[in-house]
Amino acid sequence: MALETAQIQDKLAATFSDTAFAFKQERDILSVEVPADKITAIILFLKNDPDLRFHFLTDLCGVHYPDNELDRQFAIVYHLHNWYENTRIRIKTFLNGNTPEIKTVTTIFPTANWMERETYDFYGVNFIGHPQLKRILNMDEMVSFPMRKEFPLEDGGRTDKDDRFFGRTPSNC
Repeated sequence: MALETAQIQDKLAATFSDTAFAFKQERDILSVEVPADKITAIILFLKNDPDLRFHFLTDLCGVHYPDNELDRQFAIVYHLHNWYENTRIRIKTFLNGNTPEIKTVTTIFPTANWMERETYDFYGVNFIGHPQLKRILNMDEMVSFPMRKEFPLEDGGRTDKDDRFFGRTPSNC
């Protein structure tokens, strides 16, 4: 029997009856918005439930929404895969812009280790309980987080850039 979206929704709603979920079908993937404080319990349930069996963490990444209200400025997105039924689910949770932090899922999926480190490195999200949360691609001395949308797209002080090479001339700017 194929794993249906309604079955996933019903199991989540029944198990976490005190939690408000926002379900959304996006193409062939069910997206679920969940509160950040419930993320480890929900992911553990999706992995261990004998019917759902989302045993593979495909991806974990961060997103910065600087124009959102303060408690929704950062998002952490998890993609899980059930190989048995070839079903995927996207779990999204929002974090506070001043203190973006969330519990680690490395105890559930050890492969989250590098994904969480990369998200920390580029967005500054603190994964509470991570075994070795430190920069993975950028220099340790770096004080900013380059994927945050806090910086201008171009450096106005560059003197080596000639707009003519980029198809921008004073007449078409």
